Amino acid sequence: MMANAPAAVALSPAPPLRLLPSVDQVLKAEAARAAVERHGRQAATQAVRDALDERRAALKAGAGAPATPEEIAAAALARLDAAAAPSLKPVFNLTGTVLHTNLGRAIFAEEAIEAATRAMRNAVSLEYDLDGGRRGERDDHVRGLICELTGAEDATLVNNNAAAVLIVLNTLSPGKPALVSRGELIEIGGAFRMPEIMRRAGAELAEVGTTNRTHPRDYRDAIAPETGVILKVHTSNYRIEGFTAEVPPRDLAEIARAGGVPLVNDLGSGTLADLSRYGLVHEPTVREALAEGADIVTFSGDKLLGGPQAGFIVGRRDLIARINKNPMKRALRVDKVRLAAIEATLRLYRDPDRLASRLPTLRYLTRTREDLAAQAARLAPHLQRILGERFTVEAAPCRSQIGSGALPLETLEGVGLAIRARDGSGGAIGRLADAMRRLPVPVIGRIDDQALVLDVRCLEDEAALVASVTALEGAHELA
Repeated sequence: MMANAPAAVALSPAPPLRLLPSVDQVLKAEAARAAVERHGRQAATQAVRDALDERRAALKAGAGAPATPEEIAAAALARLDAAAAPSLKPVFNLTGTVLHTNLGRAIFAEEAIEAATRAMRNAVSLEYDLDGGRRGERDDHVRGLICELTGAEDATLVNNNAAAVLIVLNTLSPGKPALVSRGELIEIGGAFRMPEIMRRAGAELAEVGTTNRTHPRDYRDAIAPETGVILKVHTSNYRIEGFTAEVPPRDLAEIARAGGVPLVNDLGSGTLADLSRYGLVHEPTVREALAEGADIVTFSGDKLLGGPQAGFIVGRRDLIARINKNPMKRALRVDKVRLAAIEATLRLYRDPDRLASRLPTLRYLTRTREDLAAQAARLAPHLQRILGERFTVEAAPCRSQIGSGALPLETLEGVGLAIRARDGSGGAIGRLADAMRRLPVPVIGRIDDQALVLDVRCLEDEAALVASVTALEGAHELA
């Protein structure tokens, strides 16, 4: 007898491709009309074709089912909206670092925002002398203000402080030794190192002293007829402690004068206001650096100054004139929008009594512990309700920092929201941090001791934060 043949297995036929709608049918759907309105007919049509191609490939592979024109149109619209979303997004900076380099550093004052907006919307007298009816100089819009606030003879500016150091050295010490203490050969963010900047500027690095101790004789012995400058670099992003010695700026200025070379003091972060007036640790001001005898001082605009990214160069009139004649100046100049915001920011410093309330950077740095604690207490129950029983949310003390290399050893007493998983799982906290970064307005905190800490020092719009985090209510990925 012959063995029984295996029974045939009935297979469901793949859905016929002809059931897919045509491009024209999809373009008549409401979502497709919205896509055309937002992104243009050409882009919308291509997105529809791409969505149909994806569904067609899925059907050929035996997955999925035919879709209606509305479903294809919705998929195309979602694709276009995602592609059009800006990469540079507003975020909630709840890291506890006020001047966070990765989050854009200083928040502009309202006056600076308004000035920048006017410059964007209108033709402006950027390089036009309205009195004389002839070509003007863009630095003139801020030169007087900078000199007034710093006591400098003259001033100019470029697009950031690294560029300021670059053009100063390229102007005053090209092919010549620039003397700098070994203890000041700093590396700033993004692995940019002072020795490399000096080489790119065409200056010859001439190290003096040792890493931890540099004496006046080290500079005196190194000065030669071919020396270009003495460079002092403010070690704003680290401190050397213990058996140390450095030459005070005033003494270094005397050595430079006796040797007939300019003293360039790179303050890095730089500040125009005495921070001790606001209860913070004193940081050398630009005015103090010039009073101590520096011939040129360079500093940033978007750190302690609280304005847009810029590099300020202030000091002796004859040296500033030489710097302005350097062809690099045109390549490194600031545009009209930034210049308008810089001018508005500088004007705020004319009224030091109201500066802390009008300049966001200083406002954040001077918030009281009581103010922070009250804000955290208001927010805690809202976040507890949103996150549910899987997490605990409580107001807790924390330490904030200035950031961007300013006063790196100094922290500020603060209060934040400490969020912990009830089961003690670090994985749950990691998933929560990831989910918060994917919110429409991302929330950026820090993980410390298996807790997600949301430092409220830089938070001004509580309602907006709650509205953003509400999207996490019942989120499955947090389970």
